[in-house]
Amino acid sequence: MKLSIVEYPDKRLKEKSKKVEKFDESLHQLLDAMYPIMINTNGIGLAAIQVGYPIEAMILNIPDEDGEQPKENLIEMINPIISNEQGETVYQEGCLSVPSFYEDISRYETITVSYLDRDGNTKQLEADGLLSIAIQHENDHLNGILFIDRLTSSRRRKFEKEYKKMQKEKKNS
Repeated sequence: MKLSIVEYPDKRLKEKSKKVEKFDESLHQLLDAMYPIMINTNGIGLAAIQVGYPIEAMILNIPDEDGEQPKENLIEMINPIISNEQGETVYQEGCLSVPSFYEDISRYETITVSYLDRDGNTKQLEADGLLSIAIQHENDHLNGILFIDRLTSSRRRKFEKEYKKMQKEKKNS
């Protein structure tokens, strides 16, 4: 399965993902194909919509203390539901679908997330720190929200200007 990252301003990124109903081989193949793309692009999370599949599926792999992302630390979440949001934290986020752009975004500090694994088994996870931030970021993707949508209107206008300039420079190089 050959996948590629869908980049802003592609309209598919605004699409709301659908619940996963079938936990079959095609879902497993998609999840398996998403992992190398996330790792090879230095990502810590990837939503299925970011590779053109509008389904409620995401993968996450937060680097350990050595900055490594061993595959056994991979978390696959299907049909996630976030609850018990507490506290506030600000983190400089980036996104594989909005390359080379980073911005401080406010998120909940701790969350509880209920989800299904690739086989349809119910799981629950208490998350804080970077994992909490990454889950919220990827969950936004499932709802058609990009982290740049969370910017103030003045910062968003500045982003649009900077991003257009960057894309133009990329094309001309």
